[in-house]
Amino acid sequence: MSVSPTTPSLPAGLRRGERDYRRAVLAMLAAGLAIFNTLYATQALLPILVEDLDITPTEAALTVSAATGMLAVCVVPASILSEKFGRGRVLIVSAVAATLLGLLLPLAQDAAMLIALRALQGVMIAGVPAVAMTWLSEELHPDDLGRAMGVYIAGNTVGGLTGRLIPAGLLEFTHWRWALLVSGLVALACAVVMVVLLPRQRRFTPRRLHLRDELTAMVGHWRNPRLAGLFLTAFIGMGVFVSLYNFFGFRMIDHFGLSPALVGVVFLMYLSGTWSSTRAGALTERYGRGRVLLTGAALMLLGLAATAVGWLPLVLAGLFVFTAAFFAMHSTASGWIGLIATDHRAEASSMYLFCYYVGSSVLGALAGVIFALLPWGGFVLVLVVALAPVIGIGALLARREEADAGDGAPAVGGAGG
Repeated sequence: MSVSPTTPSLPAGLRRGERDYRRAVLAMLAAGLAIFNTLYATQALLPILVEDLDITPTEAALTVSAATGMLAVCVVPASILSEKFGRGRVLIVSAVAATLLGLLLPLAQDAAMLIALRALQGVMIAGVPAVAMTWLSEELHPDDLGRAMGVYIAGNTVGGLTGRLIPAGLLEFTHWRWALLVSGLVALACAVVMVVLLPRQRRFTPRRLHLRDELTAMVGHWRNPRLAGLFLTAFIGMGVFVSLYNFFGFRMIDHFGLSPALVGVVFLMYLSGTWSSTRAGALTERYGRGRVLLTGAALMLLGLAATAVGWLPLVLAGLFVFTAAFFAMHSTASGWIGLIATDHRAEASSMYLFCYYVGSSVLGALAGVIFALLPWGGFVLVLVVALAPVIGIGALLARREEADAGDGAPAVGGAGG
């Protein structure tokens, strides 16, 4: 069993104002910038890839789903390896390998090679999301964890933004291959910054790996209804989020007549997620995690519905709300995982991320089939129906949290609670 962060023999968790706390937060910000720039590097290029490589939109979307799918497959093994080799070592190897591999993408000769390289990149990427939240949960004081987690999620949003915006903007001046190269160099620079800033772990104790024990721990987390609800929230929320963004560019080009480069500017909406994820920590302290999660799910659904209309300003406003709400919800849920699962915390975080990226890959791929069969309004309706259960989950989690607070029970519990 992993040593609990409350064990007296361990040093105190890092607090705001301390030098290593600032280094840790900045390192995780840089990690998010590097990895999520890399993960979504082809998403804004999908319409161009369809034209240049003579493939369908569904096939082009595989350049995203292949990376997220392999990330989902490898996130649990990466988390297990971190129990023996340390979170920091896994973070560094993953970030450097993934961003170096990104420099090979422009050399892909056809769609099959590009998809294969993206799948391999997903394998390399997996280590950072697998252990970053666990690193923060272990090394930071619980009272200062929420804000730091929000900054990490903000780095994810900005990384996702640059991964889309840089290639899309460069399309005005150059070929998509050069656009991918520049984006890859930016990601590599961020990975180097993370390596330089990341403090040495002080509250980690390595342990022997027993695959059966690890799998038992992960399955055991599903017996906790709060953790199970958060896992399902990750699967559905991320799946719907990626599905909309994968095909939103086609809607902008085909219906509203925007150029591919101008469509890339739409990804500035990610800045709303940067703001909301950093605010989520403060909001949870004031209103509770359950209420913030429920509100995020409800606003996400409303924003999604607004994208079905034919008036561009309302569509963009809907995308803004949808994006901000998603990242507030994700920041809240991901931070909550590390507090509920006081035992086998890395396994709980990896299970959350497994669900998160399986949702991205599976629902994102299925969305391609739906997009090909239905008009845009029907496509959005399917996504609305898929997202609706998250509101019910949020309501149940909020009620459970309020009941615990009313009974004087602690807000968090063990993995089997």
